[in-house]
Amino acid sequence: MSSDHLQKDKFHEECGVFGVFGHPEAAAHTALGLHALQHRGQESCGIVTSDSEMFHSHRATGKVGDNFSDASVIKKLPGYSAIGHNRYSTTGPNEERNIQPMFADYAFGGFALAHNGNLTNAVQLRCDLMDKGSIFNSTSDTETLIHLVALSPQISVIDKLVDATSKVVGAYSLVALTSDMLIGMRDPFGIRPLVLGQLDDAWLLASESVAFDIIGANLIREIKPGEMIVITENGLKSYHPFTVQKQRFCIFEYVYFSRPDSEVEGSSVYNVRKRIGQELAQESPVDADVVVPVPDSGVPAAIGYAEAASIPFELGIIRNHYVGRTFIEPSDQIRHLGVKLKHNANSGTLKGKKVVLVDDSIVRGTTSTKIVEMVRNAGAAEVHMRIASPPTTHSCFYGVDTPERKQLFAAQHNSLEMAKIIGVDSLSYISIDGLYRACGENNRNNSFPQFCDACFTGEYPIALSDHDEGHTPAQLSLLTESR
Repeated sequence: MSSDHLQKDKFHEECGVFGVFGHPEAAAHTALGLHALQHRGQESCGIVTSDSEMFHSHRATGKVGDNFSDASVIKKLPGYSAIGHNRYSTTGPNEERNIQPMFADYAFGGFALAHNGNLTNAVQLRCDLMDKGSIFNSTSDTETLIHLVALSPQISVIDKLVDATSKVVGAYSLVALTSDMLIGMRDPFGIRPLVLGQLDDAWLLASESVAFDIIGANLIREIKPGEMIVITENGLKSYHPFTVQKQRFCIFEYVYFSRPDSEVEGSSVYNVRKRIGQELAQESPVDADVVVPVPDSGVPAAIGYAEAASIPFELGIIRNHYVGRTFIEPSDQIRHLGVKLKHNANSGTLKGKKVVLVDDSIVRGTTSTKIVEMVRNAGAAEVHMRIASPPTTHSCFYGVDTPERKQLFAAQHNSLEMAKIIGVDSLSYISIDGLYRACGENNRNNSFPQFCDACFTGEYPIALSDHDEGHTPAQLSLLTESR
C-alpha cells in the first residue's frame, strides 16, 4: 500500500519543462534544471538532446536524481541542445510509453516535444485523427500535437507547429526541439508558465526561474501569452501567431504550485504568499497564542499571518522529508496512521495553546482532519484553521490533477460544516478579492479577472470542448506521454 492517499489531498501540477540551446553541457544543465523543477512532477522524467546529426534520449520512471545522477547517462546524451520534462500523471499509466519528451521522425527530420498543460478538445481531435488513420501509442493529449504537426500542409517546422496549435483548445506551455532549433510556446491566455533565460551565449526555457538559478543562468523575461520563441544559431526570434487575449495566468501558481524562491510574472512567489497570510489575518483574525504552518507549503502564509496578527510563529508540526510515495504500509492499522509518516506534532509548542493552523488549501479534507486530530492530541487548547486560498469548489481542466467536483470538500459543504467535520474551533478561507490583492491587484473584476481562478469560481476562460460534448475529460495528461 502506498502513501498516495496523503498525496491525493493536494493539487498536483502535472509537469515541468526545460530547454537549452547552444551549450556544450546541454544534457547536464537540463538534468539540473529538471532537478530544480522536481516539485512539478515526480513520477517520471526524460531528456532528449540533439547533436545536429542525431537525437539521443533517456526516459524513465522515478525522480531526476534517480535517473540522471550517473555520469554515464549524461555521456550518452551528447549535443549542444536539449529539452527535458518532469511528469506527474493523471490518467495515463506510469510507464515508458507515456514519458515525455515525445519524439517523432518526420519527413523534415526529428522533432521532440515536451508539454505542460491540458488540451480541452483533445478527445475530439484524437477521434478525428484516428478516423483519418493516425495510430496513437500513448494515452496523452501531447501526442495529439505530434499527429497534427505530421498532417499539417505547411512547409516549415515553425508553420507546421503554428498550424497544429491553432487547432487545439486549452492551456499549454511547450518546448520543442529539432536538429537546428529550440522552440518555446505559450497558449494565448498564458495559463501555464514559461520563462526565458540566458547562460553565457546559450538560451534557456523553463517552467520556473528556479531552474535557471541552479545553473547560474539569468532570467530574461516571461514568454508572453500566445508567443512563440524560436532559437537557432542565428539568435532568437519572437512570433505572435495568435489573436491577443487578456492573460489569465493560473493564480494557483502563487498559492501552491511554484517554488517559493521562483519569480513568477514579475513577483516573488515567497513575498506573494506572505502577503496572502497578511490579508488572511486582516480578514479572519482570531485570539490565539501561536501561528503554526502545515509544512511545507503553509509556511510563507503562516509567517505573513503571524506578522500581521502580532502572534508568535512556531513550528508546531514537523515534517519528515524522507517519506516517499512508495512507502510500504503493511496493515490497515498502520495505514490509518499514515499522516504521521509525513508529519508529527511538536507538543512542546502546542500544549495548552490556542493554535492557528495555516495551510495553502483544502482539497478532500482528509489530511486536514488528521492534522487537526494530531494537534489536539498534542494538547492544544483550541485549534483554528486558516486557508491561504479561497474554497476549492471546481475541478481544473487546464493541466492540474484535481478530483471530480463531487470529491472536493468545499463543493459539498459550507465553512461551518467543514469546521465540524475537520474538528476545528473555526475555519476561514481568504476571500477571492483578498487573494487578488496579495497578488498585486486591487480586487477581482468580475468582468475582466486578471487570472484563471476557475477552481475557486467555476468561471473557465477556455472552452471545455470535450466536457461540453459529453466526452470524459478525466484530465488527459498531456505530460503522460512519450513514444
